[in-house]
Amino acid sequence: MLRRILHGGHTLHSGRLHQVILSLLMLTSLSITMVALLAWQLPYGSRLLLQPGEIAPFTVVAPQQLTFESEVLTERARERAAQQIPDQYDFEEAPIRRQRIEAARQALAEATAIRQRENETLAQKTNQLIAIEELGLDAETAVQILSLSDEQWTQVEHEVLAVLDRVMRLEIRESTLNQARNSVPGLVSRSLDEDASDVAIQLVQNLIRPNSFFNAERTAVLRAEARASVPPQTVTLIRGETVIRSGDRATPEQVEKLAALSKLQSEWDFWTVVRNAVFVLLWLTVTLSALAQAQPTLLHNLRAQALLLVITVIWLLAAKAMVVNHPLLPYVYPLAAYAILASVFCTMRVAQVLITMFAVLLVYMLPTNATMVIYQTVGAMLAVLIVGRAERLNAFIWAGITVSLSNLAVLVAMLAPFNNYNSTMIIEMLIMVLVNGALTAAIALIGYFVLGNLFDIVTPLLLNELSRPTHPLLRQVLLKASGTYHHTILVSNLAERAAAAIGADALLVRVGAYYHDIGKTVRPYFFAENIMDGSSPHDKLDPLTSAQIIISHVKDGVDLAQKYKLPERIQDFIREHHGRSLVKYFYLMAQQQSQDGVTVNEEDFRYPGPNPRSRETAIVMLADTCEAAVRAMRPSSREELELLINRLIDERVVSGELNDSDLTFRDLQTIKEVFLQVLQGVHHPRIKYPEGVSVQQQEQPVRPSEGNGAGRKPVQRAGWEVEERAPTSDVQRTPAMEG
Repeated sequence: MLRRILHGGHTLHSGRLHQVILSLLMLTSLSITMVALLAWQLPYGSRLLLQPGEIAPFTVVAPQQLTFESEVLTERARERAAQQIPDQYDFEEAPIRRQRIEAARQALAEATAIRQRENETLAQKTNQLIAIEELGLDAETAVQILSLSDEQWTQVEHEVLAVLDRVMRLEIRESTLNQARNSVPGLVSRSLDEDASDVAIQLVQNLIRPNSFFNAERTAVLRAEARASVPPQTVTLIRGETVIRSGDRATPEQVEKLAALSKLQSEWDFWTVVRNAVFVLLWLTVTLSALAQAQPTLLHNLRAQALLLVITVIWLLAAKAMVVNHPLLPYVYPLAAYAILASVFCTMRVAQVLITMFAVLLVYMLPTNATMVIYQTVGAMLAVLIVGRAERLNAFIWAGITVSLSNLAVLVAMLAPFNNYNSTMIIEMLIMVLVNGALTAAIALIGYFVLGNLFDIVTPLLLNELSRPTHPLLRQVLLKASGTYHHTILVSNLAERAAAAIGADALLVRVGAYYHDIGKTVRPYFFAENIMDGSSPHDKLDPLTSAQIIISHVKDGVDLAQKYKLPERIQDFIREHHGRSLVKYFYLMAQQQSQDGVTVNEEDFRYPGPNPRSRETAIVMLADTCEAAVRAMRPSSREELELLINRLIDERVVSGELNDSDLTFRDLQTIKEVFLQVLQGVHHPRIKYPEGVSVQQQEQPVRPSEGNGAGRKPVQRAGWEVEERAPTSDVQRTPAMEG
């Protein structure tokens, strides 16, 4: 039903009125959607979502009283509670004190033994004392120990054990070890002389070890309990309270307040709606005017209008969700995919207009982020240039790669040397650049197939698929109607050249020409090009029946096209390649055979039409007419061929059959020139050599004098022989020209 509505007729006044009404309905729906999306926003839009340290672009005032839980204040309160819990230590005084006293006693006994060795030198004894690990002596202290008398050494031994016992009863942590060692001199007995006292102090300090150790697990548990005991902190904003002033650097508390305000839905006040309505009116006026200049036929193409409406609304909804004051999200927005779809379904000029207008819309939605707008616009423009007509699938992949490279180049151009970005932010931006390119390729490719099928739009990829000779319908034409197949190939080449010359869709014309006569496969031998034995079945039929059989190949072709699900655009070539023309040969024969007083109904001899409604179908009509006529009339000179082509095309113009095709007189003149050039090359006369001439003689070049005599030399072309004749001004229609 959607396809039928979109395909609606253009010939009747009611059809045009219906088209205008549908166009206005689509335009109205787009206008309402845009105003609603732009007006439905947060109090200050998504621009409230600042980051700590960013500069506020405007002053923000709380629109109403609001109380919310502050994660910032709650975290601060919990952190203070956790910090009030001191580090937890395990004090192991008794076992470590006994262990250190025992270690000191053994080390001192070993030192005493070394002192008593009389057969060793001073150097040997010094080295042996230094080697006692527990004492940790240096050379100077070792020599000093050896210089003490036995009485002094005995006093030192007793004093070391006593002082060490006293010190190790105190709590000693790794962090207070030096403090404990520094307290030793005050604990040594004053009864010792200076040398013995120094040795005793040094030995005790070296023997002291920590006896209290940090318990990380117990500390973490106590601090977690302290954090959990702190209730959530709330903040209350009073209506009219200034949250942040324009130009202030946002603090974490202000950022949190702005985020809380951003969750409030603003009221739709009158002026908000007015501002957005005026902007939408201006935007649509400029956009529609530019589109009318870029592709005038778009104003009459409901299918293309509906397609552009659908993708525009989808991308507007995506813009509302993604184009916000966020450091990364706007850079993922796939505007390039929108541009690609507009380009492949319409034209590149249409896509360029829509890219420009979407850039204006993005500036309106996010006026403080010029980098994002340039980033989106440049990427979309390059994507359209890379994809072109999307005749190959890898064009979408290359477009995605190009968009990623373009995005990277824009960011470098706008933000280098990235002084305000840390390494993590730069990596995230690079990821967004790649994601945007990948999304562009994926969304454009999926939309290309989905929307093409939904709106029955003929894409270059589909046309290439339909142009393969292995297609079942083309195989039927080849096998059942070989003459028609040959005619179809000639018409397609002729029409494609003409379409390319006037800037029409040459690929569409070629494929449409392939299928325009598929209806002849139903009754192939009723058409002159398929009659091989010279006897025509029309000789046994009355003119009306013959005309109805000839005309029926249009309906039969449409039925086959629908059976094999050919696109509606290809079916147009079948319906329109004869337009509303008259099967004149059988009509005149019916008049000649009619009895007195019996009127022949002209409508019985007309094709059902409609007349061509596009340049492409009109070109195929003219190519079909001219090729069939040239094949039937066999003009023998360029002048006669040119006269025939001009006469046939002018007849179509005078009869009004091209009125709805949008062809201009300049286009028609170009088409005539192309037809003349191509048909002269296809149907030019050849000399028939006399029998018995050798192959070598036939291959010799023909002199100009051999074959210029009008009415004298026989001409052979495509299996028939005709007499060369001078051009004639009277073109007679034959049965071969009617089909």
